Amino acid sequence: MGIFYCEKDGTFTLQTKNTTYQMKADRQGTLLHTYYGQKTDRTDKSYWICCRDRGFSGNPYGMDRAYSLDTLPQEYSCFGTGDYRISALKVKNTDGSAASALRYVSHEITEGKYSLPGLPAAYGTKEEAQTLIVTLQDCATNLKVELYYGVLEEVDLFTRAVRITNDGEGNIVLQKAASMSIDWQSGAYDRLTFCGRHTMERNPERARITHGVQSVGSVRGTSSHQSNPFMMICDESTTEEQGDCYGFSFVYSGEFLMETEKDQTEQTRLVCGIHPDNFEWTLEPGESFVTPEVLMAYGKGFGAVSRIFHEAIREHICRGEWKHKRRPVLINNWEGTYFDFTGDRLVDIAQEAAALGVELFVMDDGWFGRRDDDNSGLGDWYPNEEKLGCTLQELGERITALGMGFGIWFEPEGISEDSDLYRAHPEWAVRIPGRKPCLSRNQLVLDFSRKDVQDYVIDRLKAVLSQAPISYVKWDFNRSICDKYSDALPKERQGEMAHRFVLGLYRVLEELIRAFPHILFEGCSGGGGRFDAGMLYYTPQIWCSDNTDAIERLKIQYGTSFGYPVSTMGSHVSAVPNHQTGRITPLSTRGCVAMAGNFGYELDVNRMTEAEKTKGREQIALFKKHYDLIQYGSYYRLCSPFAGTVTVWETVSPDGTEALVSAVYHHVQSNPAPVYVRLGGLREDRMYRLELIGVREECTLPVNDGEDIFGQGQILSGAALMHCGLMVPEALNGFQAWQIYLQAQ
Repeated sequence: MGIFYCEKDGTFTLQTKNTTYQMKADRQGTLLHTYYGQKTDRTDKSYWICCRDRGFSGNPYGMDRAYSLDTLPQEYSCFGTGDYRISALKVKNTDGSAASALRYVSHEITEGKYSLPGLPAAYGTKEEAQTLIVTLQDCATNLKVELYYGVLEEVDLFTRAVRITNDGEGNIVLQKAASMSIDWQSGAYDRLTFCGRHTMERNPERARITHGVQSVGSVRGTSSHQSNPFMMICDESTTEEQGDCYGFSFVYSGEFLMETEKDQTEQTRLVCGIHPDNFEWTLEPGESFVTPEVLMAYGKGFGAVSRIFHEAIREHICRGEWKHKRRPVLINNWEGTYFDFTGDRLVDIAQEAAALGVELFVMDDGWFGRRDDDNSGLGDWYPNEEKLGCTLQELGERITALGMGFGIWFEPEGISEDSDLYRAHPEWAVRIPGRKPCLSRNQLVLDFSRKDVQDYVIDRLKAVLSQAPISYVKWDFNRSICDKYSDALPKERQGEMAHRFVLGLYRVLEELIRAFPHILFEGCSGGGGRFDAGMLYYTPQIWCSDNTDAIERLKIQYGTSFGYPVSTMGSHVSAVPNHQTGRITPLSTRGCVAMAGNFGYELDVNRMTEAEKTKGREQIALFKKHYDLIQYGSYYRLCSPFAGTVTVWETVSPDGTEALVSAVYHHVQSNPAPVYVRLGGLREDRMYRLELIGVREECTLPVNDGEDIFGQGQILSGAALMHCGLMVPEALNGFQAWQIYLQAQ
């Protein structure tokens, strides 16, 4: 049991195996936040809330000048009634005012994890989870707010969401409806956010939380390449393995805002939810609005918190047949052919790939409509049999006859002006009447906020997926959304369009994965433009980035690993010179980096040399051999790609008896200083045999016995490897990679 209510103190204490979260309804009915951190007892922690007259901080209860909403740590802050800090809720009331004051009414504790209608959310059985619902109400307007808390005890995870109901007599308009807010009463904190751009996503950026408001978010219609809906709050001294660290993952694929503020009394507040800039939601009497969910975790160090999120997403977000099923090694033809292909050429690539051990062939953009470039045809989801030289079914059967799966690319949310779909339904495109639309990649966006559009996409994609032996879908979206307007909504409800678009996307995905449970869906938005926990609820893996350069991928996958597990990252070996950077890296290095994800290739196998094909077979065999370790092991970041000369990471089996250490030199020096790393997750009482794997063909010094490089077959204790460390072999050439396998004896 993880939820405890003390009627005497008015406290709610939520506990996992290692953490405690506490709140309290005070004498005025204000729900105060009292504690979140390392597991402690259930006694009332409100004793350390400091109440005093601060001046210019209003007093809602008359003569008590020490009681102010402007200084109290709260569970769900409101706009307009005396708390001048960032707020979680802003409502335009029937009388035009924008004030809310929420007070505790009741609560309910249930077994199992709550779900959210039409939205992704973590799930858990009655044995795994509990739910607390705290009901608050504004007595002046009869606005009811239910705060949902989920407790997954063994995973060390709390979740939060909100249901807002208009129990009044007139319409109200939600202008801001965040999913959570939290206050820290003391301490100096940093925030770690993950910024970027197309082909360079999720770069960690650490900054001090200062007085005033700092925020990250997206108004692009998606969670975006530029910001990610994941944030860490940490002590100034926090490192990978020490210091208080809190992680917050917004389970949503649309526009979001994560705000931090240090106030006049040195308290720190975080508010997370749907971005209010493109949001207004009208609630008629009796109607409710449900916010997306936030996952919350606390631990000592960035690494510990990351590993909580890795397990939580693998076990309580990802669903379906592919949750634990081994993902196939795939080849995608995009960088191998772009739009220039026929069915025969695709089969030729597939045939060579099958000989290497590749298990799935994916046909990317260009197979449908009049689509020989990205200027036309998007939305016309009918196979171009003239281009393919056969039907889609025939092509699929030729691929599967090779012993491979057959996959296909879609971009269902996009539409070209030069398409039959647009000519038939121009009103289905997102555009503002009377304005010339803003194109991106020479395409518009299909209005997924409309049910008729959703129904059309569901029916059309079902028809395609039913006519061929398709076992994989790459779901892409290659532009941000602007000109937000829907012909299906009245003018006073246009502020609902952006959120309704995301709800429509979720509905379409849910319908398709239920209809085709055997199909592995991979998310994509120009690579990692929609890499979030919301999409992972529907697509258990996401193409990490359109940047396939191995050295750039070190940074992208490093940043991604803070909030998302290896099992969710699509990562491929591509040709050199790399198509995005022109960089030339060894094949072993490209393979090493791609193995830190869902492994595959993105090139024309027919252009590989025989030596490269031999190496490809070895890479695939190696990945398959260590699949469970790589995909489900505990992940440790040992050396950052943003510092030093080498990036090092480690995966360790749950029982600590085997590990794989991977190292890639991103900067080679003459006469370098030795690099040492302390491993994690091993068992101190066991001895480990070390084996150098996967690098033979590109080394200029002998490595078959390993003695000149590493000491192949060396046996060291887990205690030594974790406390003294391991010396990383030095680079023998540019961008050298090493992979070291450890097996307990």
